[in-house]
Amino acid sequence: MDEGWKFALGNAADKIKDFQYCIGMPLAKAGPTEHGFGAITIKFDDSAWRTVDLPHDWAVELPFMTNKEYFPQTPWRVMDHGYKPVGPMFPETSIGWYRKSFAVPKTDEDRRLSLVFDGSFRDTEVWLNGYRIGRHEGGYTGFRFDISDYINYGAQNVLAVRVDATKFEGWFYEGAGLYRHVWMEKTGPLCVAPHGLKVVADATIGKVQGWVTIANSGESAPASLKARTLIFDADGQTVADQSGAVVIGENRLPDLSIPSPKLWSCDTPYLYRYVVELQINGATVDRVESTFGVRSMRFDPQAGFLLNGKRVQIKGACNHQDHAGVGVAVPDALLEWRLLQMKKWGFNAYRTSHNCPASELLDLCDKLGILVLDENRLIGSSPDNLRDLRFLVERDRNHPCVIAWSLGNEETVQGSPTAARIGATMQRLVHSLDGTRPVTYASNGGANLSGIMGIIDIFGINYLRTGKFGKQFDELHEARPTLPFLATEEGSTFGTRGIYDLHRWYETAYGDRFPGWGMTAEDCLRKYAARPWLAGFFIWTGFGYRGEPHPKSNWPSIGSQFGVLDTCGFPKDNAWYYKAWWTDEPVLHLLPHWNWPGKEGKEIDVRCYSNHEEVELLLNGTSMGRQTMPRLGHLAWKVKYAPGSLMAKGYRNGTMVGETEIATTGVPFALLIESSKTKLVANGCDCVVINVSARDEHGRIVPTAGVPVSFSVSGGARILGVGNGDPICHEPDVILPQDGKPPEWTRSTFNGWCQAIVASPKQAGEIKVEVRSSGLKSNTITFQAQQP
Repeated sequence: MDEGWKFALGNAADKIKDFQYCIGMPLAKAGPTEHGFGAITIKFDDSAWRTVDLPHDWAVELPFMTNKEYFPQTPWRVMDHGYKPVGPMFPETSIGWYRKSFAVPKTDEDRRLSLVFDGSFRDTEVWLNGYRIGRHEGGYTGFRFDISDYINYGAQNVLAVRVDATKFEGWFYEGAGLYRHVWMEKTGPLCVAPHGLKVVADATIGKVQGWVTIANSGESAPASLKARTLIFDADGQTVADQSGAVVIGENRLPDLSIPSPKLWSCDTPYLYRYVVELQINGATVDRVESTFGVRSMRFDPQAGFLLNGKRVQIKGACNHQDHAGVGVAVPDALLEWRLLQMKKWGFNAYRTSHNCPASELLDLCDKLGILVLDENRLIGSSPDNLRDLRFLVERDRNHPCVIAWSLGNEETVQGSPTAARIGATMQRLVHSLDGTRPVTYASNGGANLSGIMGIIDIFGINYLRTGKFGKQFDELHEARPTLPFLATEEGSTFGTRGIYDLHRWYETAYGDRFPGWGMTAEDCLRKYAARPWLAGFFIWTGFGYRGEPHPKSNWPSIGSQFGVLDTCGFPKDNAWYYKAWWTDEPVLHLLPHWNWPGKEGKEIDVRCYSNHEEVELLLNGTSMGRQTMPRLGHLAWKVKYAPGSLMAKGYRNGTMVGETEIATTGVPFALLIESSKTKLVANGCDCVVINVSARDEHGRIVPTAGVPVSFSVSGGARILGVGNGDPICHEPDVILPQDGKPPEWTRSTFNGWCQAIVASPKQAGEIKVEVRSSGLKSNTITFQAQQP
């Protein structure tokens, strides 16, 4: 249901401008038209509204607001959300309306139809054909409504959705709107309940266990109901097949065996498919399936994390869900690209900070072999809190990538007895829904055991600081030797890509600076290497993100300066440090760049990240010295700047095995395009990441270049958004049509780079992306859009 929605902004302070929201009696009497007015009614004219496809985030389309443009008593709300005008202070831009017309065939009249929303930020009300269907509060969990009784079968139907983003759930950019997929689900009256298939495939058990919950909205139960259970391998071959009688409600299915099962791991993420077919008198009336992996996992208080009996260090990254250009409306293909970037730099784990993620993210982590700490948004034992936690666990428990559940993050009440009681209730619910994984909580409260940390399965720590706190950490391990430990958040190193001088609004990329609670990447790796009983850690953060600007927390800063990668996924220098010590690939990386006009003869701090045994540095062919690389460290030289070539040579066993060079470049001469792939699926949903760099006449990246770039596409493709990773850039990420004219997409490079996200067309054929900049050589790349 993603395509062809009509969208317009409403108004939280003016019911007339809010398309006559709740004028009349729509909450007092049921009826399609006579008791309501405006956008909720069938005959409302939405022809002037903009057409959008989902996922859609309207907040990323809004202009940035300066300090003078919001109420001074609550500036941090706007600041923390990236200076976007969403919230109670901005009624004109905090309500979004969506409408969609669709037909349902007459043949569906005996079926059950549900609208399924994967995620909407944040308070969502739904009307169908003028009837109020329901409401959901919460920006991160999915929800559904049975609409069978309200459908006009064999005719057109009108769906109206009002999304209210005036309330916040986080202290970071959260977006606004229908930012995940929307589905129409059709079943018979008797079917598998939503998230009603549970699969356990623990390798230590030696068999696959299954449970299925069957729902029946019919007037009577069938006399004979069976479930056929099948397992398919990755090649589609049947490896298990069994049938048995079942009843309405929850059923334990027969255990199945897989001959010589292939285990799921980070290196070999092998997936099977578990299929349940419900049959009445031999006829299949419903069929559901779930991928799963056979693996064993255990958190051990002395050995850390064990996967299939072997210790695996968790090398994780915390991530919010937004990306440059698209906000939180991240296409599935872009989710995959982001995960591949994390793997490229050595990360094997992902923490969903701090909320229920998109289900597609977990599908991809299953496929790519990425471990996941699946995190709940907010601690609480109220019905709404437990509803959201139940949704998270029931939806995600079949994913082999999920290794633990996190109840929440850094609550101010976390050390209280109340928090302990709340946490115990939440943990009991998780254990009742999934008995195969432990529960943790991300605490920044040290060793306080009087609160939620006193009842938890795994001691989750945000930040192993030096000094007294570190001593407490070790003492706590000695005092509680049976409790596993996991660093749920660590590091928080500052850095801005390509910046090496002190700057008012940027941090240097040397990776030396961090807040009082954090540490450098090197200190982090060394401290955890010295404590093998720690399961590992999740660095804050993998990708940069909008909002929560830190440490430059005032305008013009609009985003964080954490992140091993920036908001576009362009690597900062620390990325090479992690890759050097977390992968087996040879790494030899020099920093900073070598363009320093006006600093001739002055010393430059030159560093090298490498996993070679020795590295020699040469300036214009003259050796600056050969040094031995310390374990988990880096090398440094003080070099008097002279334009030319700075080269590093890496040695192993006394033999040179690699070299790298950075050179003083000329001025920008041409633009170069690099793309994430060359073929697209012609479904309107696939996308490609277009990275553009400014190059000199010798083809070298100009590391300080800031040039305006214009983008154009053809062949039915469309640009979703643009970015450059600059945490103080106020250029628009999304450029909307004006006066009926198509948008003119532009973005400047930041330290040599910018990016566009391009969506595939809905028809097969050739598409082109062209980039231009005045005075520079343009560039074009061609793609083939192929039928699904």
